[in-house]
Amino acid sequence: MKIVKTTDINFKDEFNELLNRGKMDIDSVSKIVQDLLNEIKKDKNSALKTQIARFDRWKPKDDTELLVSKDEMAKAYNNIDNDLRDALELAYNRIKDYHEKLMPKSWMEEDEFGTILGQKVTPVDSAGLYIPGGKAAYPSSLLMNVIPAQVAGVDEIVICTPSPDNELNELLLAACHMCKVDKVFKVGGASAIGAMAYGTETIPKVDVITGPGNIFVATAKKLVYGEVNIDMIAGPSEIGIIADESARADYLSIDLLSQAEHDEMASSILITTSLDLANSVSLKVEEFLKELSREDIARKSIDERGAIIVTKTIDEAIDLMNQIAPEHLEVVTKEPMELLDKIKHAGAIFLGENTPEPIGDYIAGPNHTLPTGGTAKFYSPLSVEHFLKKSSIINFSKKGIKEIGKECALIADVEGLTAHAKSVRVRLEE
Repeated sequence: MKIVKTTDINFKDEFNELLNRGKMDIDSVSKIVQDLLNEIKKDKNSALKTQIARFDRWKPKDDTELLVSKDEMAKAYNNIDNDLRDALELAYNRIKDYHEKLMPKSWMEEDEFGTILGQKVTPVDSAGLYIPGGKAAYPSSLLMNVIPAQVAGVDEIVICTPSPDNELNELLLAACHMCKVDKVFKVGGASAIGAMAYGTETIPKVDVITGPGNIFVATAKKLVYGEVNIDMIAGPSEIGIIADESARADYLSIDLLSQAEHDEMASSILITTSLDLANSVSLKVEEFLKELSREDIARKSIDERGAIIVTKTIDEAIDLMNQIAPEHLEVVTKEPMELLDKIKHAGAIFLGENTPEPIGDYIAGPNHTLPTGGTAKFYSPLSVEHFLKKSSIINFSKKGIKEIGKECALIADVEGLTAHAKSVRVRLEE
């Protein structure tokens, strides 16, 4: 892996490259995606079937072929290995327990004048969840999207996932059965986002769309935002690690590669105070690369978008990582808890050498759908909040409006809104 020091003359340029790691050229595909969305909005299932034939190499004979049958999902669940089924069940329960703790509550309170203020928390009626396919199948993504929607209380949950050559991963279908999801559609990419955003004869229009995907999916989500709500516009996966001299090179190396193997655009960045550790990690990465089933993908990611930065102090390391604002951040130091307060921007924070990022991907409990490309500075992980909406509750008594009505009307006067002011004053005059 490339090693740079903060004392290098060209460090600023090198670092700026890392800060731009998540930039997706959405403009280059916007016209293509908008045309696909327009086709679906106009021709619905007819356009959807044409696009499936174009991108997934099969064409549904009729509308019913778009839907995965419950029997097919149940059969997949019964076919998987018992140990794997138990692992999925364990993951489901841990993720559910964690997200239940995140549920906000409705509340109301009354003041001395009889005025009642509060907030009502209500789930959206329907949610569309996009689960990627293609290079790999991700049942974990299904769990991470379905469970918070279920915990939030969403009535209608719609799944869309690509099915190249009309084939779906059995493990994904098994996870759908385990989660008791019955609306699973064989459609992927921008086509799926359009179908869920606008609705077709078969696929319901939803209120919110969540889930990761490639640049076409991300662009489609951006373009339909406003028609529906979305979770975030996620880019390639990434990991940042802060480590001192106490860290083990073999742990850090394989953790960096755990993100690099996702795809060629993933980025893996280690920032350490130890040059010796940096050199050891660089060598270990090369050793581990040769053992990976996705070596070519991981190698390209590491070569083009990976880096090890050597800093003078741990505070300098934290400052640089806060600027990077990584999707996943591991803190592997002697006392990682002591650094927690200094970390401002990260999608998920993994503390200590026994907390590798993959434990969060699958089974720890927190959501693995996280902000990427530096957007952790203003986005949060996917949670029950994405499937909820909040309404303000306001109830004034006669005494209450008399207490503050004069000031309210005065502000309305200043803004030139006569009816606003009058609607308050007529109540004060009674």
